Amino acid sequence: MDDLKNAQTEAKLAPTAVHSTPNGNLGASPNTTASSKLPNSYPSLNPIDVYREHIAKQLASIIGVEAPEVYTKLQWTQTQDKGDLTLPIPALRIKGKKPDELATEWAEKFPESDLVEKPTAAGTFLQFFFKPLALSELVLPTILKKKASYGCNLNLGLRDPSDPSKGKLKIVVEFSSPNIAKPFHAGHLRSTIIGGFIASLYEAVGSEVIRINYLGDWGKQYGLLANGYKRFGSEEELEKNPINHLFDVYVKINEIKTPEDRDVEMLKAEIKAAEKASKASRAMEERLAQKVDASEDEKARKYFKNMEDGDPAALDLWRKFRDLSIAKYKQTYARLNIRYDVYSGESQIKRESLDTAEKMMADKGVTENSDGAVIVDFTKHGAKKLGKAVVKKKDGTPLYLTRDIGAIMERYEEFKFDKMIYVVASQQDLHLAQLFKITELMGRKDIADRCQHEKFGMVNGMSTRKGTVKFLDTVIEDVADYQHAVMKKNQAKYDQVADPRQVAETLAITSIMVQDMSSKRINNYDFSLDRMTSYEGDTGPYLQYAHARLSSITRKAEVSPDELRNADVSLLIEPHAINLVRLLAQWPDVVQNTLKTLEPVTVLSYLFKMTHMLSSSYDHLRVVGSEPELKNARMALYECARQVLNNGMKLLGLSPVERM
Repeated sequence: MDDLKNAQTEAKLAPTAVHSTPNGNLGASPNTTASSKLPNSYPSLNPIDVYREHIAKQLASIIGVEAPEVYTKLQWTQTQDKGDLTLPIPALRIKGKKPDELATEWAEKFPESDLVEKPTAAGTFLQFFFKPLALSELVLPTILKKKASYGCNLNLGLRDPSDPSKGKLKIVVEFSSPNIAKPFHAGHLRSTIIGGFIASLYEAVGSEVIRINYLGDWGKQYGLLANGYKRFGSEEELEKNPINHLFDVYVKINEIKTPEDRDVEMLKAEIKAAEKASKASRAMEERLAQKVDASEDEKARKYFKNMEDGDPAALDLWRKFRDLSIAKYKQTYARLNIRYDVYSGESQIKRESLDTAEKMMADKGVTENSDGAVIVDFTKHGAKKLGKAVVKKKDGTPLYLTRDIGAIMERYEEFKFDKMIYVVASQQDLHLAQLFKITELMGRKDIADRCQHEKFGMVNGMSTRKGTVKFLDTVIEDVADYQHAVMKKNQAKYDQVADPRQVAETLAITSIMVQDMSSKRINNYDFSLDRMTSYEGDTGPYLQYAHARLSSITRKAEVSPDELRNADVSLLIEPHAINLVRLLAQWPDVVQNTLKTLEPVTVLSYLFKMTHMLSSSYDHLRVVGSEPELKNARMALYECARQVLNNGMKLLGLSPVERM
C-alpha cells in the first residue's frame, strides 16, 4: 500500500485556504509549495496529477528518460473504455524499436502499483486504468473538503507560478457592447454570454480580471436620435423604459429618413447620368443641395457636429439617453449573472488620445492622405489582405477604428494588462485585424501581441411564440412563461417551490444560455424555443433538473456532513459508482483545458456526460432503503457529484436550482 499512502501524502502536502473570488465563488488560495518538481503539477489541487506523477516516475525508470519528459506526454482519453490516462509512444521519440513493440515491452515491465492497474498496450498507445479504491479514497474526500473550490487552481492565474511575487495575470475582457437606443439583439447576447464565461474562467483560476462594456454611444446616429426625440419623444416613456422608447423614436425618425436618402441617391444617379451625356444643369445641382440640406441625415450630421464641438444642450440630452440606457442594461445583465467593472464607450475616449494616436501614425508613416481623408493602406505595410482603412473622414471626424486605437492606448496606460480579449462576432475579423496591425505599425507591437479576438458565429431567428422579438428581456419573459406553465403541471412539486416565478426565470435564462453554449463559439446556430425549453436531450432545463434531483436526494437522505466525511468509500464497488468517481476526478483537468480553448462547450459537454452517467446510476445506487454504511457511502458520492455539477454550472454563469 506504499503507493497509495504516498499519493495521499502528496495530495495533502499543501493544505489550501479557501477565499472568496470577486464573483462570489470560492477558490483555493495559491500555494506554490503545492506544486511538484514536474511541470504544471499540483497534486494537492488536482487528483489526476498524483497519478500522472506516479506513472511518469515509474515509466521514466523503465525507459531511461527524465520523468518530466513522460509527464508532459500523458493524455486524457476520450472515453473511459480507453483508460483514465494514455501515453502515445511515438511522442517520446524513442529510437531502435517500433512504438507498438515498446508499448508491449513497457506494459510488461511496469511494476505492481496500488494506484494503477497494469497498463494495457493498445497499438502504439499505453492505456492506464486507475484502481477504484485508491481513486475513491483520494477524490471523494478532496471534493467534500474543497467544496466550491474543487477544480480551482489559482497558480494558473499567476504570471509565473514558480514565482508568485511577480503577481497575478491581469486580463481585460471587452464584451457585450450594445448600441445605446437599439435592441439588445442576438449578437450582443452571444458576446455577453461568452464574454461573461471567459471573464469568470480567468477569475476562477486567480487572474485579476477587468470586465469592460464598450458601448456604441457616439456618432451621427445620436444626432438622428436627438432630432427624432424632439418630434416623437416622451419624457414619461423615456423614464419608464428608455431603451424601448428610444428604439421606437429611432424607428420613427428612420421612417422619414429612409425615403429621403433614397430620393437623394436617385437624384445623384440622375446627375451622374446627365454629366455623362453632358446634360447636367446648375438647377439639378441646386435641387440636390436643397434636398441634402433639408434631409434628416444632414440635420443629424450637424447635430452630431455640435456634440463633437461640446454644445452643452446637445451633450446634456445625449448624457441623459446614455445614463438611462446603462441603468436599464444593468438590470438585464443582473438577470444573466453578468457584471462589469467599467462601462466605457466610443464617447469616453479622450481627444488627447485620438490626437496622440493620429500623430504617432503620421510620424511612423502609417497613414497617408487620400482625397482629403486620412487612410491606412495596408498593402504598403506587408498586409495586403487587410486592404485599406479610413481613420479620419474628409470633414475631420475620427472614425470607429480611430477611437478603438485610442482605446487600446488608454487601457494599456490604465491597466498594464497582460492580455486583452475582444469578444466580438466573426464579422468583425477584418476590423480587429486592422486595429491590431495599426497598433503594431505605430511601434507598439508589445501591446498588439497582448490583444486577441475571440470570435463567435451568428444566431438565426431569435424569436418567441409571440413573433419576432427584438429585446432580450422579452425573450426571457416568453421562455419564463413557458417554464412556469410546465412547472404548474406537477402541482405537488410546484407547491414546494418557494418562489415559482423566480425559478421559472432562472430556468428560462439557463435555457437561453445553454443553447448558446452547446457548440463551438464559431458555429452559427438556430434560436429554437422548442428545443431550448425541452427536458429531453442536452438542454438547460435538463441540466437544472439533474441538479434539483441531486438536491432532493440530499434532503430525503438526511445524512449529516460528518457522516459524509467519515463514509466508507471502499463500499462503492459497483461499475456505476466507480465510473462516476473516475469522471469526478477529471474536473480540475476540464477547467485547465478550458483555459486553453476558452470554449464554454468544453465545460458543458463534461457536465452533460456526468448527468447522463448519474441518470443511469440511480437504479443501481439507491440511497433510501440501503444499509446505513452503504447509504452514507453512496450519499457521499452523490453529494460530490452535486458539488461538481454546481461548480460547473456557476462557472458557466448559471444559477443552480434546488427545487423545480
